[in-house]
Amino acid sequence: MEKLQFSIDIAAPRQKVWDVLWDDATYRKWTSVFTEGSHAETDWQEGSKVLFLDGKGAGMYSRIDRRVEPELMSIRHLGEIRDGVEQSKDDQAEDWEDATENYLLREHNGGTQLQVELDGADEYKDYFNDIFPKALAAIKALAEGGDTA
Repeated sequence: MEKLQFSIDIAAPRQKVWDVLWDDATYRKWTSVFTEGSHAETDWQEGSKVLFLDGKGAGMYSRIDRRVEPELMSIRHLGEIRDGVEQSKDDQAEDWEDATENYLLREHNGGTQLQVELDGADEYKDYFNDIFPKALAAIKALAEGGDTA
C-alpha cells in the first residue's frame, strides 16, 4: 500500500468544514462523487464502528481510531461489505485491512486547509488520484456556501 495525500484550501472556518465532512446530509453530497448513494452508518465517535455503504449493499466496515474536533478524524478500515455482509479475511479484504484514512484540518490564511491522507492499494491509486480532488472540490463548494449540483 502507498500513502496518498490530497489537500485543498477552503475559505471557511475549520468547524464549518468539519460539519460538512461529517454531517449526514453533506457527507452524502460530497461522497456521491465516489458512487451515488454513498453514506455512512456511525455516530462518528472515537472507537465507534463505521459502515461505509453505497446503497447497494457494498462498502467497507471501519473504526474511528481518533477524533479531535475540529482538527482530526482518523479512520481504520477493517474489511469489505458485500451484499450487506461483512466479509471475513480474503485476498480482496486484505488490500484494505488496517488501511487508514486521515482528515486533518488546519487554520490557514484565514480559512482552512483540509488534508486527506490514505493508504491506497496499488490497483486503486489511479482511481483515488482522479476522484479525491473531485471530492475535495465538493467539500470546498459545500463549506463555502455553494452546492455541488
